[in-house]
Amino acid sequence: MAQKLWEKNVQVDKEVETFTVGKDREMDLYLAKYDVLGSMAHITMLESIGLLAKEELTVLLAELKNIYAVADRGEFVIEEGVEDVHSQVELMLTRRLGDIGKKIHSGRSRNDQVLLDLKLYTRAQIRELVELTNGLFEVLISQSNRYKEVLMHLQIAMPSSFGLWFGAYAESLMDDLQMMQAAYKVCNRNPLGSAAGYGSSFPLNRQMTTDLLGFDSMDYNVVYAQMGRGKMERTVAFAMAGIAATLSKLAFDACMFNSQNFGFIKLPDQFTTGSSIMPHKKNPDVFELTRAKCNKIQGLPQQITLICNNLPSGYFRDLQIIKEVFLPAFDELKDCIRMVTHMMREVKVNDHILEDDKYALLFSVEEVNRLVLEGVPFRDAYKQVGLNIEAGKFTPNKTVSHTHEGSIGNLCNDSISALMQNIIDGFSFSKVNEAEKELLA
Repeated sequence: MAQKLWEKNVQVDKEVETFTVGKDREMDLYLAKYDVLGSMAHITMLESIGLLAKEELTVLLAELKNIYAVADRGEFVIEEGVEDVHSQVELMLTRRLGDIGKKIHSGRSRNDQVLLDLKLYTRAQIRELVELTNGLFEVLISQSNRYKEVLMHLQIAMPSSFGLWFGAYAESLMDDLQMMQAAYKVCNRNPLGSAAGYGSSFPLNRQMTTDLLGFDSMDYNVVYAQMGRGKMERTVAFAMAGIAATLSKLAFDACMFNSQNFGFIKLPDQFTTGSSIMPHKKNPDVFELTRAKCNKIQGLPQQITLICNNLPSGYFRDLQIIKEVFLPAFDELKDCIRMVTHMMREVKVNDHILEDDKYALLFSVEEVNRLVLEGVPFRDAYKQVGLNIEAGKFTPNKTVSHTHEGSIGNLCNDSISALMQNIIDGFSFSKVNEAEKELLA
């Protein structure tokens, strides 16, 4: 059995080891390539301050690039008896390079190492979320423009439209990404060099690793760098919950609008499942599962809060459990975005909804407003239309003329798209890309 990095002469009880390691080895597979990336930046810095020889750096970087490629292909394995990803990487190096491999840990603790891994992983996941969310946004804007003339409403109230419905969810996603941008800025700060939360007596160059990894800045105070564990995840989880809330609400609408009682939209047959007893039934399972999964994701910030809200400054093992709820949530949310994007692209809209006589009263306010525009006081126009409805004499004029910003006739989709692009441009993805490319070159 491989010895733990911290183990001396006494081996830990097997049951205690199983309990304390928990799912950490499984969770660490998410972090493998980011652990390697962080190690590459760290040893480059160590060479610059004289803790590694240039020749040692060269061979270490070459071997770390090989390990990165293994992790990038999804082939990285944490062996039985190896405690975590950090130990596995160091073990692989020492097998190939001997004692040189043991030098990569100088000036680091597993505390700042996992902090770094989590931030590198999270910012990569945020980038994927942003790209997928923007893709859904573009589909919704496109559908909003396509169906802007098709009127509908959930109730017999005032006329709405599919242009408004699709566009509303697009604008909601825009605000969600504004929140995600704030979370990204919290995430994209370098904790490396904080060690166990109290810094190091080595003359570390933290600005160098910050630049090498493409961070916007560092978490300067070493105690705060450690306090940021849990806080970063919670902040990002709140932003993820915002996207999930939009998707959940959209899924609810879609399930309802697709039902035979409404018949507002129709999903292609290949996107639905059937009933084992009702041959006519077509179930919108994708939207129902999306609703449930996204409601679960909305509980993520509270889970993280409850794990870490009563901890003092410093590192405690409680924080390990956050990985179990946080890391897998990205894949779940990304899957939901992909499926909703696919469904929204293929959905068919019923453009004959208002042919049903029950929707005649949808235009009562339009008639009141028409009379007001002709000079009739609002209260008198309201009463006149109301009496005509009661007497069964109301004949709707189904021409709708809404011109103000954001209304049926003036969706402002170009303005919404411009705002969205401005938000997308506010992420520093290209800077990160260039830094990582250069490190791996």
